Amino acid sequence: MIYNNDHKVNLSETTNLLERDGTKYVLQDRDEPNLYRDIFDYNTIPKVAFNHRHVPMNMPKEIWITDTTFRDGQQSTSPFTVDQIVEIYKLMSRLGGPKGLIRQSEFFVYSEKDREAVARCMDLGLEFPEVTSWIRANEKDFELVKDLGLKETGVLLSCSDYHIYNKMGLTRAKAMDKYLGVVKSIMDKGIRPRCHFEDITRADFYGFVVPLADALRELSEESGIPVKIRACDTMGYGVSYPGASLPRSVPGIIYGLNHYAGIKSENIEWHGHNDFYKVVNNASTAWLYGCSGINCSILGIGERTGNCPLEAMVIEYAQLKGTTDGMDLTAITDIAEYFEAHMGYEIPPRTPFVGRNFNVTRAGIHADGLLKNEEIYNIFNTEKILNRPATVAVDSHSGLAGIAHWMTGFFRLKSAGITVDKRASYVVKMKELIDAEYANGRNTVMGDYELETMLKKVDFDIYQHFAHIHENIK
Repeated sequence: MIYNNDHKVNLSETTNLLERDGTKYVLQDRDEPNLYRDIFDYNTIPKVAFNHRHVPMNMPKEIWITDTTFRDGQQSTSPFTVDQIVEIYKLMSRLGGPKGLIRQSEFFVYSEKDREAVARCMDLGLEFPEVTSWIRANEKDFELVKDLGLKETGVLLSCSDYHIYNKMGLTRAKAMDKYLGVVKSIMDKGIRPRCHFEDITRADFYGFVVPLADALRELSEESGIPVKIRACDTMGYGVSYPGASLPRSVPGIIYGLNHYAGIKSENIEWHGHNDFYKVVNNASTAWLYGCSGINCSILGIGERTGNCPLEAMVIEYAQLKGTTDGMDLTAITDIAEYFEAHMGYEIPPRTPFVGRNFNVTRAGIHADGLLKNEEIYNIFNTEKILNRPATVAVDSHSGLAGIAHWMTGFFRLKSAGITVDKRASYVVKMKELIDAEYANGRNTVMGDYELETMLKKVDFDIYQHFAHIHENIK
């Protein structure tokens, strides 16, 4: 099942160490599927097993994000209109910046509406994100992609025995033969294939995944056409823990594709789901261990628990690289507002970076800290970076500091160099009115419109002054 060549020793360009190569994993065909019942017995929570093997961290020099909002993402929401797709695509391009850190976006191509959206986005002439597609493995779909002028398409190559044996009724040998034939057909059309290794975190990694990836690499070398491997954590089983064993180890999967199948980092992409709350951590781990591309969707929309949120990986990129590399992070706020205002999509209010309450504090003692020094209770300068000033929710516990900070945030006074003194007469008067509300039995947070109306009532001149500042900043 595993054979060794001459075990040549070569100097690695990655580690600058002498490394022994020549180990090759070949297909391990079998009559019955390996469903890893010791890990996935279905009637209990899946287990995380450890073999205490560690692989080296090896983040590529270049890392980037790819998008599946219009494919996997759209499968979980009301269908987008063409105009909505075009607007989101433009915002995504702005977010990715001049270096194209949001490198590609994949589209369906089956309906007339799908094809119109592809054509209109391509007609914009934007370099990034590149428009790509996702298709079924048949000749008609290959022709569709070619006719649309697309350079790359994704195609499904399910790699766990759950899919090969239990869904498709094949053996590993027959599945591998079928997959290689599909990829050859795509290459014959002059299209770059992106091979979606579905359910990789339940697959026999060295018995099927590596041999298939190795065969695809050989096809690529013969044809001169790059082949991309998308490692799909379809059920969210991936874990990032050091020393965790395959098939669930994200470091092990990325290292194995790179080291044993010879897939270059720029041709490896990670696609995760959030079934076990690990989607962002797993994606970051894939970057750290040698994967260049992380596939995401805006707001994390997607089947079941969703995909990796694109906006989260933008922030992860900045944390890992120490720079935004020209990305326009204010587009994150514009995207979120567009989804809510024009698409009827309700973002859970506590969602990081995009939810209404992500940088809103409620406790009066916290508001006092914010008023004195915003860094005490805000994760970073959200007003400068995301165009989202830190605010407070005003209720019975907010106190004078909370009311003063609400004014500073709501009217964007900080941008004009103005800080509201919590002892100002209009703040004191507002607190009296707010206290009266709660003394009469109110038990909900005060809304912005209510507070704005209240300020008009207690001091119309100061309200006009603040409103004028806010209008000019907008």
